[in-house]
Amino acid sequence: MNIYHKETTRVEAFSDGIFAIAITLLILTIKVPNMNDFGSNKNLLLALSRLWPSYFSFVLSFGAILIMWINHHGFFKYLKTINTRFLFANGFLLLMVTFIPFPTAVLAKYIDTPATNTASAFYCGAMVLISIAYNLLWFTAAFNRRLLRDDVSDELILKIRNAYWFGLVVYIISFIISFYYAYIGLSICISLWIFWTILDYSKIR
Repeated sequence: MNIYHKETTRVEAFSDGIFAIAITLLILTIKVPNMNDFGSNKNLLLALSRLWPSYFSFVLSFGAILIMWINHHGFFKYLKTINTRFLFANGFLLLMVTFIPFPTAVLAKYIDTPATNTASAFYCGAMVLISIAYNLLWFTAAFNRRLLRDDVSDELILKIRNAYWFGLVVYIISFIISFYYAYIGLSICISLWIFWTILDYSKIR
């Protein structure tokens, strides 16, 4: 293992830890129902069913962070080395990933209220920032091929760049739409799961 591979491995391992922490913190958005007395089975069941916004937000963000991590892992396969700019860009991405539990909690609390549009827009806005972070990360690595392996083709560079740009545009659209149609904006956001899943780095050459 050469020194360059050690550098990228160390950064990837650190990033994996941050992703793991962020995805674990999501469960904190689901609160145990607060009942003044022991109640009954029926009341507890009803209280648990009323937590559906929290379940929905949890699954939504868990899937989003999982796909982010998978793509981040695939991203590192094409690096031969790293530099300070890349570390800062990666740090910005990790900052946004650790932020995700907060808009998730906001969405869980307000998705079924008159404030649902703002909550949805806030959540989609966080995804916009994450998309910007991914674009910045790819730019720091791919510009003039400065951090990429020699066997990475120009076609691959173009394909990933276009995919990241496409994702950013769609997230911005979902952000704007959420102010008017909350569930449509969120649905557009969720639809990108399919796109990012299809972007299988192991199959791109």
